[in-house]
Amino acid sequence: MSTKQKICFIVNPISGIGKQKVIDTLIETYLDKLKFDYTIAYTNAPKHATQLAKEYANKGYQIVVAVGGDGSVNEIAKGLAHTNTAMAILPAGSGNGLARHLNIPIDLKKAIQLINTATIITIDTISFNKEQFVNVAGIGFDAHIGWEFANYGKRGFSSYLKIIMREFPKYKARNYELIIDGKKIYQEAFLISFANGSQWGNNAHIAPTADIADGIMDIAILKNFKFMSVLSIGYRLFKKTLDQSSHLEIIKAKSVTVHQPSTIAHIDGEPIEIGNAIEIKVNPLALKVLIP
Repeated sequence: MSTKQKICFIVNPISGIGKQKVIDTLIETYLDKLKFDYTIAYTNAPKHATQLAKEYANKGYQIVVAVGGDGSVNEIAKGLAHTNTAMAILPAGSGNGLARHLNIPIDLKKAIQLINTATIITIDTISFNKEQFVNVAGIGFDAHIGWEFANYGKRGFSSYLKIIMREFPKYKARNYELIIDGKKIYQEAFLISFANGSQWGNNAHIAPTADIADGIMDIAILKNFKFMSVLSIGYRLFKKTLDQSSHLEIIKAKSVTVHQPSTIAHIDGEPIEIGNAIEIKVNPLALKVLIP
């Protein structure tokens, strides 16, 4: 009787910046085959990864690996939440927000070697109307950028920067109603992030003190600011000190209802049409993940 663990790598062949094209060779070379029997499955449509993850969890696989960016991680997490199957990540996207938050190496060889020796922890997920996310969702400017990025054609951090530079001068702060753990507030905001992890990706930390396994989300409200503050906000974002800025307010909560003037949002970087009203709540300790 084999004591090997069954592991499936779910690969998004069009994710991010093309790193995953060499994945088959890297897995064969660096995965400990005395410990694991592995399978590789490829996605062929949006949401296919969720279906595949569920299928392999139902087959009794101990680990399913998300090979791709934050969108791929999100889809696979949805399929594995509330199961005994753990998620590992081979980061092959543009931002790799959750992987970075969990200190998973961005180098694919090292990320595969990590699987051989990893620890399994259990983290929260967050419901967003009928959707679910594991890292960060948002409304306002970052949601607007998510939509523009999805339609831009080119992936990668430089494309993000170009879109931000183009859209920032045109974008205006908006008014939101939030009912946070039962308490209603009105807030003008440039953007609002609902953070389980600490960063959007590329080490841009919107909620530097977020704990992914505390049963609480960090609602990060970036208030309206003058153009002269852009550099200091950007500097703090990448130095993990934005929570010390007067422009950012962080409210910790278990649930929030939002009424927004727009109808768009992003979940884990993927743009979605969500409507004017959003119900958001934490699902404590719902997903097993591999970490160093």
